[in-house]
Amino acid sequence: MQFKVSKEFIEQVTGLIESKKSHELELLLNDLHHADIAEILDELEFDEATYIFKILDSEKTAEILLELDDDLRENILSRLSSKEIAEELDELETNDAADIIAELSQQKKEEVISELQDVEHAKDIVDLLRYDEDTAGGIMHKELVKVNENWNVLTCVKEMRIQAENISRVHSIYVVDDEERLKGRLSLKDLLTTSTKTPIKDIYITKLNFAKVDDEDVEVARIMQKYDLEAIPVVDELGRLVGRITIDDILDVIKDEADKDYQLAAGISQDVEADDSILELTRARLPWLVLALLGGFVTVSVLQLFEGAMAEHGKLFFFTPLIAAMAGNVGVQSSAIIVQGLANNTLSGSIINRLLKEISLSLLSGIILASILFIGGHFLLNLEFVEGMIVSVALISVIIIASLIGTFIPLLLNKFGIDPALATGPFITTSNDICGILIYFSIAKFVLGF
Repeated sequence: MQFKVSKEFIEQVTGLIESKKSHELELLLNDLHHADIAEILDELEFDEATYIFKILDSEKTAEILLELDDDLRENILSRLSSKEIAEELDELETNDAADIIAELSQQKKEEVISELQDVEHAKDIVDLLRYDEDTAGGIMHKELVKVNENWNVLTCVKEMRIQAENISRVHSIYVVDDEERLKGRLSLKDLLTTSTKTPIKDIYITKLNFAKVDDEDVEVARIMQKYDLEAIPVVDELGRLVGRITIDDILDVIKDEADKDYQLAAGISQDVEADDSILELTRARLPWLVLALLGGFVTVSVLQLFEGAMAEHGKLFFFTPLIAAMAGNVGVQSSAIIVQGLANNTLSGSIINRLLKEISLSLLSGIILASILFIGGHFLLNLEFVEGMIVSVALISVIIIASLIGTFIPLLLNKFGIDPALATGPFITTSNDICGILIYFSIAKFVLGF
């Protein structure tokens, strides 16, 4: 049964903290998953959370650290000595430990690393810190099982038992040569069904996917998604096996990328959360709001060009919001499909074919919507035939142009190395609003001659 944090449970926890009943509190929390305890700590005052953190053993609190809100983790770490932090990190896998150390000041980093008891663990953490956080090297684990191609099956099993003691889960068995270069992977079935004297080089599988340390993490995510991998080995510039990336690391990458794209599409220029300060939230939101405001000024300027038609053809102006809204909606739909295809690497064919397909789709949609608008305008709004035709033709034209802009812009941004998710936000909406209104009144002016 899934644990849920309730008001009653929080009151029970705070009561035990106030009474300093640390033993009872420890018994209450010990059977809970570390993610559930992290959720509880996020609900408490900082001093209360720190109290709980200090009464639990480091094996449990190390995992809790990874689940905490960034601000709470930073506050708790500030209350711990370098030795206490090192004790937490000794319980974590290398990439998780490196992530936490990376959040510390340079002086604190050096102090914590010097306090780590396991020298090899410390070396691995330092090695990971030299990679950019958004690369394969930055998210990989150093813990893995590897065997030499020159061993036989018996030696291989003995060495695997030693290596597996420090690994929580064995996804794959990797084969290397004497220079530590990755050669392939070993099937557990082959290992169990082969004679103990058989050389590993005779049974390992040479074909496998791998990542290089400087590959972007999102590219690694695409590879693992495409080939349905639970783990992928990572090699350095010389082809030497230096780590592995597991599916839980990739889920974090996918979530972070999705959050970033969602915020960018909503017109938020940097990664923020609801609990961030007013200043941080303002800095993230304001740039695109300013762009939208400038776009609004341009829209007003376009409308002023046709000011003379307002008195004679006032009904046309009632359709301005409709035309602008349809332009923005169609543009966002088209760009969203292209951005999704780029993110999943599923787009195929040339740009010309893609644009021609979009024209056909938007033409069909435009004719259907324009027909509905023409009939509705005639019977519900008493539009004259000419005015109805102007609005309908403008709607079809606007839908086609907006879909082309929504298709072309993300492809163009992607070509120049700019995140195409930018094209699903206020940028595309504002540009299509302006374009839609300009097309609408240009058609009206051509027909009516005002």
